[in-house]
Amino acid sequence: MLSLLRFGAISGLLCGLGIGAPGAVEAFAGETVATSAVLGVAAAFAPPLLVALHVCQADAAGRLGAVGYAVNLVGLGLFGGAAFALNLVLVHLDTGALQALLAGPTRLALLGAAAVFVVGSVLFGVAMVRARVFPRVPAVAYAAALPAFALLAPLPDTPLTSGLHVVVGLTLVWLSLALRARLATWTPQ
Repeated sequence: MLSLLRFGAISGLLCGLGIGAPGAVEAFAGETVATSAVLGVAAAFAPPLLVALHVCQADAAGRLGAVGYAVNLVGLGLFGGAAFALNLVLVHLDTGALQALLAGPTRLALLGAAAVFVVGSVLFGVAMVRARVFPRVPAVAYAAALPAFALLAPLPDTPLTSGLHVVVGLTLVWLSLALRARLATWTPQ
């Protein structure tokens, strides 16, 4: 079990770096095929981190933590798929084709995915803050920055969205490092 939790910490580092580094690059160079590819794949590393965070705080987080975890995990799966599509597929469509695609049910599917992710991130972040197992600053950032990240995802790249990528990346890296430090002394019950 401990090795799976360590895998969660490593995955979280990869996810955080995969979101934050492209955001920093895009702030200066704009969106590129390489940054879009990294961003599109980065979310695949988030579920192991979420599982590991939940396992380590489940007792202290109680029912809110369990509900937040469940909603966040489903939302992460949906939003991760949306991020993949936005960064690796839709970005390559011409404006007319993209507008036609988003005029149909695709827009509702993407908005629904973001909505579930937002609710789950807020619930899980609040549970982290209340449980006091992980540092308060990244727990609060999880509850605030991740929902903003999802809500601003469909907007064009700006310095604000690039900065938000960096904040989300740093939040995930901080939580991953805190998880790793906790695992050094943690004994499962």
